[in-house]
Amino acid sequence: MGQPDSSTSTLDDFLLHCAELVFIASEDGALLRRSGALTHTLSAELLGAPSRAGLAPLVHPDDRRSFDEAWGRLRAAAEPMVVDLRLKTADGSFKFFQCTARWVPEKEEVYGTLRDAEERIKHEIQLKLLKAINDHLPVCLWAIDKRGVFVLHDGKGLQAAGLRPGQFLGLNLFEIYPEEGTAVLRKALAGEMSYFVNEIDGVHWEAWYLPIQNERGDVTHVAGVTLDITASKRTEQELRAKLQLIERQQQVIRSLSTPIIQVWDRVLTLPLVGMFDSIRAADVMEGVLREVVRTQARYAILDLTGIEAMDTETVNHLLKLSGAIKLLGAEGIITGIHPAIAQTIVGLGVDLSSIETRSTLRQGLEHCIRRMGREAR
Repeated sequence: MGQPDSSTSTLDDFLLHCAELVFIASEDGALLRRSGALTHTLSAELLGAPSRAGLAPLVHPDDRRSFDEAWGRLRAAAEPMVVDLRLKTADGSFKFFQCTARWVPEKEEVYGTLRDAEERIKHEIQLKLLKAINDHLPVCLWAIDKRGVFVLHDGKGLQAAGLRPGQFLGLNLFEIYPEEGTAVLRKALAGEMSYFVNEIDGVHWEAWYLPIQNERGDVTHVAGVTLDITASKRTEQELRAKLQLIERQQQVIRSLSTPIIQVWDRVLTLPLVGMFDSIRAADVMEGVLREVVRTQARYAILDLTGIEAMDTETVNHLLKLSGAIKLLGAEGIITGIHPAIAQTIVGLGVDLSSIETRSTLRQGLEHCIRRMGREAR
């Protein structure tokens, strides 16, 4: 009986106990040998399928084309193939690996390794995102060590502050800015994250100070993110100014639409025209009560001749207004109720017996004059 090949036995032991993901493959990609670690890490179901044995069935569909093209160039390549790709793992998920492989002519085989590239890919993506933010947004990105020395100073937003990227690198922040302006930063060095908005030379900044800690919880650096929000602040101020102008205009319109007229000594009249809703009713109440006190009026006539419709809430406002006028020592009189409004009031079961009503404004004025004449005797 022949003796076992010692080199084969050594290779078997190596592959069995190797902690790395290594493989030997044929030119067409079939896996001839593989380490136990690779078998344990990748999908055993696909690796063990004889008709599909190889890495290709494990490759994510979106990466398959680039993998096939790289493998196809492998035999003629002078340098090893290095490609990042997602492979299906034992738990059924896809994970990034760096595949390094070389064609070995004397063996007519491919020797290769797989290395976990998940963290590296994630880190590269984060760096790309950070660079995109840094290059295209009006933001300043900076960081200092625990002594206050700048280790990062970059960002498109520096231009608005009249600074250049990298201008403060190696300089101590506490030597550049006065002590009273660094109180928030000192809190960040003590481990407290800070957020604030301020204005410097007409430029509005929104800033975050973020303490960076090591595994023991000690603050080693402070990162700063400062965003130029001048444009949005300007827009906000313009919008606020427009809203204030609209409010003033609406106030003028409300004043013009609800004129309170002193038609006789201690007699006020308020001719209402157009839409009369709850909002306008509240404005009317405020204006009438103010004028009753100012003029020491004895009567306040609410003329509804120009109002053709009124909802339940507005009717209740009128009742409250009449009661408030009475509390001020005056009498509220309603004139010119439209037939449709009268039907609404009756249908709602609202009791107006406590309120003096007249069909026209003239009759309301005559009522006031007669009452004042009797009171004068």
